[in-house]
Amino acid sequence: MSSIEFASPHFLLGLIIIPLLIVWYVFNCNKQQAYLRFSDTEFFNKLPKSWKTYFRHIIFVLEISALALFIIALARPQSSTKNQKVNVEGIDIVLAMDISSSMLAADLKPDRLEASKAVASDFVAGRPDDRMGLVVFSGETFTQVPLTTDHSMMLNMLKDMKCGMLEDGTAIGDGLASAISRLKDSEAISKVVILLTDGDNNAGSIDPSTAAEMAKLFGIRVYTIGAGTRGTAPYPVQTPFGGIKYQQVEVNINEPLLQSIANETGGKYFRAESKEKLQQIYDEIDKMERSKIEVNEFKRLHEEFYPFAIWGTILLVLAFILRNTIFKSITD
Repeated sequence: MSSIEFASPHFLLGLIIIPLLIVWYVFNCNKQQAYLRFSDTEFFNKLPKSWKTYFRHIIFVLEISALALFIIALARPQSSTKNQKVNVEGIDIVLAMDISSSMLAADLKPDRLEASKAVASDFVAGRPDDRMGLVVFSGETFTQVPLTTDHSMMLNMLKDMKCGMLEDGTAIGDGLASAISRLKDSEAISKVVILLTDGDNNAGSIDPSTAAEMAKLFGIRVYTIGAGTRGTAPYPVQTPFGGIKYQQVEVNINEPLLQSIANETGGKYFRAESKEKLQQIYDEIDKMERSKIEVNEFKRLHEEFYPFAIWGTILLVLAFILRNTIFKSITD
């Protein structure tokens, strides 16, 4: 980056004299003309005007321009070049999100899944410098997005995520293991999984505790989120007539398991009983997992008054030559 600054900016106040000299010249230029008296001037009106008539003011323009350039040169314009050395500790984050049918419960508005998608999208959009990945799970698991810096694709996949994509159930252990497999070979300084679920592990082939030990082994920190109110929650049920009605179902989140996974890996467990609370949780994780940036700035100054002084001298010499040759006047 480069910019212009002045070492002695007070000299720039001298530029105020420029418009004053122009005004003085306009009011006094007629006094510089010679006069002859004739009884009849009609003869002179028919004579063509010389080009010198139009260009006779060029000497003043050159002199006033030279003066302005000299004043700027006295102010010592300098260009500054800045170099920045930035060291960033990268963070790789995988979102492991439950898409089982229970995520359709409406205790988080409009439902758990849509609320989770909206908040996760805001989280992704707010971290443009991190690599992100997305793993979805229910009765089985699937890597929707491998680690990438293409956040547009990540946001599109979050938007398209829906219940019923996989066999129903809640395979927390398998979901966590899939997220770990995406991070284990990462060379990032910090590796994080954010696991969101609304139930208990009831499917899959990998025990959640085993998956937590794997995460710890690879230096992966796991933040766990239990999504749902306490007690019961409204759940949509198909009626015989094709409509939808809501009935209260019990909320069954295995908090001790999620707490254990977080503790084992150096993470933290959160309970989201509303969309607003879920937003606060992601905001807290966002603050805890921020890249550390070190900036070393180097600044060099370069004198730039030489061109102004040189051009000012050239214009002054040119004005002198014109005054004593082409526009030379005869005075008593």
